[in-house]
Amino acid sequence: MKKEEDLTIAEKYDDYALSRVPTSERKHWFGIATMRFGQISALSQFLLGAALGYGMDFWTAFWAITLGAVILEVVSIFVGVAGMKEGMSTTLLVRWAGFGKLGSILLSLVIAISMIGWFGIQNEVFANGIHQIVGGPVWLWSIVTGVSVTLIVLFGILSLGFTAYVTVPLFLLVVFYSISNVLTQFSIGELINLPVPGPEIPLAVGASMVAGGFIAGAIITPDMSRFNRSVGDVIKQTVIGITFGEYIIGLIGVLLAHAAKTSDVISIVMGTSGVIGTIVLITATLKINDWNLYSSSLGVVNLIDLGFGKRVNRTVVTIILGLIGTLFSVLGILSAFESFLVLLGVALPPVGGILTAEYFIVKRYAKELKESREKGVLPDSYEAWNPVTLVAWIAAIIVGLTIDWGIPSVNSLVAGGVLYWLISVFVNRGKKVTYGEVKTYQ
Repeated sequence: MKKEEDLTIAEKYDDYALSRVPTSERKHWFGIATMRFGQISALSQFLLGAALGYGMDFWTAFWAITLGAVILEVVSIFVGVAGMKEGMSTTLLVRWAGFGKLGSILLSLVIAISMIGWFGIQNEVFANGIHQIVGGPVWLWSIVTGVSVTLIVLFGILSLGFTAYVTVPLFLLVVFYSISNVLTQFSIGELINLPVPGPEIPLAVGASMVAGGFIAGAIITPDMSRFNRSVGDVIKQTVIGITFGEYIIGLIGVLLAHAAKTSDVISIVMGTSGVIGTIVLITATLKINDWNLYSSSLGVVNLIDLGFGKRVNRTVVTIILGLIGTLFSVLGILSAFESFLVLLGVALPPVGGILTAEYFIVKRYAKELKESREKGVLPDSYEAWNPVTLVAWIAAIIVGLTIDWGIPSVNSLVAGGVLYWLISVFVNRGKKVTYGEVKTYQ
């Protein structure tokens, strides 16, 4: 193994894309919690809160946010603990958590397309926002913002953390300044009791909007939690990051929508904190978009390793994906892919259910994971494919798309986990069953 001083920049910031994160590289939970909070306290969450406030009274919106947040926290904690214990990213961990080689390839493809798609869409929103404030061609701002985010992601978890430390306080200052200006015209009590300004949204639909809006982020929690030190750290960062993100940003969005009688967040902020506040609000998109690109790069590295037997560096992949996402946003064709990305939003939740059922209940690779974990390496082999996973995954997607009751993303998540567990009980019958063995390497 090379010494730290002998590593190239690309090797130094590869962020253990195809290996366990060693104990020496684990981070303090507060830094990870700041990044988690940064993912949620973005413009998209503000938009969500305003949408809820425009169609709900305060307390209905409060319970919608509560239900959605609890769902996200439960999912994030379970998959996050698995990621922390094994020190692996989502797409690497699932090789030994129900998916095998074929399933991991498919999941890597889904995550890569989903995350880079949302990266491009967020980049387009980012560029349009700057265009509205300072003018200039949108395509130019798309290039500037896309390249900027790509440069940040090149340096991995360190630069992601630094970005969160800078943008989160600025974002909170703008949010609190906006609401303080509104409070000069209304008291908190008046805002809470104002009637619904727009067409009413049912509680179940509101909860679905909250949970569905971040379910993909919850599923890829191991990408972040693999840098945690303990189960307690995962729980703390998840509860604090998601709870504060959903309640503070979401509920302030609700109150501002009630006061302004509109769900147009940019207009609200422009009216309360001016151009500077709007710039900070838009640049806060960085906090979520850098993670979109980061998770996409991890997925592609895993995909190439499994599909072609080639190890490529994460920084190189980041540059290529960043340029692709930026190009798509410049061309303005990403809106055509939004319905496809929504479909992927139903395809991702079952992964969390299957991963959780396999890792905590079925445990077919528990022995191999434990022995290799103690050595700080990956298990020697994994199965080529798992038909149980494929059946449960496809059935769960169908459930999410066809069942109208409840929250589609949650329906597919629960269906995936329950079906995987039930079928595994029947197929395994008390013994470990694998479908072909693929040797790994260190």
